[in-house]
Amino acid sequence: AFGFDDVERKARALAAQPYKPPATKLPKQWLDLDYDQYRDIRFRADHALWRAQKLPFEVMFFHPGFHFDHPVHINEVVGNSVSEVPYSAAQFDYGKNKLANASTSRFPGFAGFRVHYPINSGKYKDEVLVFLGASYFRALGKGQIYGISARGLAIDTGLASGEEFPSFVEFWLVRPAANATELTIYALLDSKRVAGAYRFIVRPGTDTAVDVRERLFLREPVTRLGIAPLTSMFLSGENQPSTANDFRPEVHDSDVVSVQSGTGEWIVRPLVNPKRLLTSSFALTNPAGFGLMQRDRAFTSYEDLEARYESAWLACRLLAQARGLPAAMLVRHFERAETD
Repeated sequence: AFGFDDVERKARALAAQPYKPPATKLPKQWLDLDYDQYRDIRFRADHALWRAQKLPFEVMFFHPGFHFDHPVHINEVVGNSVSEVPYSAAQFDYGKNKLANASTSRFPGFAGFRVHYPINSGKYKDEVLVFLGASYFRALGKGQIYGISARGLAIDTGLASGEEFPSFVEFWLVRPAANATELTIYALLDSKRVAGAYRFIVRPGTDTAVDVRERLFLREPVTRLGIAPLTSMFLSGENQPSTANDFRPEVHDSDVVSVQSGTGEWIVRPLVNPKRLLTSSFALTNPAGFGLMQRDRAFTSYEDLEARYESAWLACRLLAQARGLPAAMLVRHFERAETD
């Protein structure tokens, strides 16, 4: 059956060749969509992948356009068979948008996808995971709303030479069994300096866990390689109140960096909104994990009806640890000025 080794071979072959930027460019009318126009394009739920099979997981797709100018190839894996999930305009409701030839437009893929599974009620499949834009992905647990984002990889973040955030260019969704409680997703990552193979095993629930395996192949030297990077926002909070006329007491996705060392020590670094780039570094041996956390849980701390952000925690299971060797990790955290 199709598996991680197959994606690894693709990544290795890709890295052996010069980098080729995505060739597909969308027509101007799709790139000119604004935020509200793009949100008005909705996937028709009755076209969801695996709905006809009445499986516990379903997948819906995002339309190319707006910021998402390079369609991503998405495949379905069923046993030994791999087939591309084809784009069709009939899969989407375009809302109030007046787009020329929208009903007959053809694209070689989608902007991304979202996974649905019942975690809050057995009568409804909730959105539990989304991949949309470059290598961004987010997951939800029971009763949660999206907040912090993870990325597949970060290269040379915070350096004057310039950052690079590789993109997922192709996915393989493994059709789950009728009683499945987890979903396997493979992904191919590519950028100017690196290609990579990824496997995500998604286990939705009260605490949704995503088990990530990755193997990277470099085309060019990298100064700072960011494995398991998180992206969050901090505008104002308890340790740095807003200077603007804002009714909200705090505005942020997260308000602390939290690290647990291999000895059980907890390191907490409050976030701020700096005037210039700020770097915090923590060197650890055999770390247990790290994350960007949202400490306050009461509505009165935020008074925001729309943005109710959640946290993310990454547990470390490094290969060296599995072999009984000391594993060193450098958690490096960057803060930039945020504007509302």
